[in-house]
Amino acid sequence: MSVAPRKEDGLAAIRAAVRQEETFLRLTASGQARGGAPPWRKVAVRPVVVKGERRLQFAYYTGTQALTRNYTGADFSAKLEEVLEAPFSRFHVQTTTGDLHARLTKKGKALLSRGKPARAGTRPDLSHNRTKRHLLPVGKPDTFLWTCGITDRAGAVRPAMRGKFRQVNTFLELFGQVLPAEAPERPLTIIDCGCGSAYLTFAAYHYCAHLQGRPTRVIGIDSDPASIAKCRRLQETLRWDGLAFHESTIAAFEPEAPPDVTLSLHACDTATDEAIAQGIRWQSGVILAAPCCQHELHDRAHHPDFQPVLRHGILKQRTADILTDAFRALVLRIMGYRTDVVEFVSPEHTSRNLLIRAVKTRAPGDRAAAAEYVRLKAFWNVTPYLETLLGDTLAPYLAVA
Repeated sequence: MSVAPRKEDGLAAIRAAVRQEETFLRLTASGQARGGAPPWRKVAVRPVVVKGERRLQFAYYTGTQALTRNYTGADFSAKLEEVLEAPFSRFHVQTTTGDLHARLTKKGKALLSRGKPARAGTRPDLSHNRTKRHLLPVGKPDTFLWTCGITDRAGAVRPAMRGKFRQVNTFLELFGQVLPAEAPERPLTIIDCGCGSAYLTFAAYHYCAHLQGRPTRVIGIDSDPASIAKCRRLQETLRWDGLAFHESTIAAFEPEAPPDVTLSLHACDTATDEAIAQGIRWQSGVILAAPCCQHELHDRAHHPDFQPVLRHGILKQRTADILTDAFRALVLRIMGYRTDVVEFVSPEHTSRNLLIRAVKTRAPGDRAAAAEYVRLKAFWNVTPYLETLLGDTLAPYLAVA
């Protein structure tokens, strides 16, 4: 019977990989260990050369910004230990010879898995200032992007699909930051609610199964038979067996096992609420929702002090949209999810450019969030549809706010 390495052994393996100057490409620390809160959302470390001297660049990411610092020698060692000792739950080391994934458990063990290099053939990029690197890069042939019509066979992005190319890469970057780390033998399960044409559904599978080499199962559901038929045709063309598409409403679908990730990406109107509600009921570890058109509060949210805003149609609409997403984020916090709302794509491409990211970190019952939710409801005199959908699942936590 094999025994998982101790946490100290896992950190030693990470430390050793980072110190191999000829092969080390990047270290990423993310995730929150049970009972701890890292000072940063994520830290990324990579080698750089500044004024002819090799250094290690640390990028510290918070919810809204990134702080970059370069270190050498003893300073680097101290900063590396600072990152390794922070209560992160996941570490990913990329090298030219292979990738190392480590998940630290609450029992003091390190679940380690090694895989083929995600960036095979790559040499360490030591440039101090570099252009943005896409996970699916420009100019590199990619069967998925070509089959979807985003690029040509040589990897050049088609002019009309530049926005979609950026959207796919931005989604994968945000998705990768909250992707749960599971034991190697356990397939990652993702359900996309209201998948539509499923560009991002396929992208999520491509990222997990092919770029990260993880056993992955992705399920797309949509009530539109034409969309499901289109997805199945694309799947047959790509010959990807890890995807399944079902014609179903969100409320009616029953998964065989609770998903690790629940997606709702530009599902129309209250379908976003239905997906969030199901994700909570399924006890999904991660919920990602990019709201689309939403009309529920447009004619219901009123307050006399806001009349100067609400008398203008466009301002009324945007206020209602913001309120709807604020209520959704608060409900997720109440139900035990660490939640933030970030910009998904540039507003020049679409006004529907927000992404609600929620990661299950604790038991339900955040009283501070519940109190904020109740006060906000009373101020606007509304009952959000998500609350109605959750019913008795949410009600007990609001009753004690």
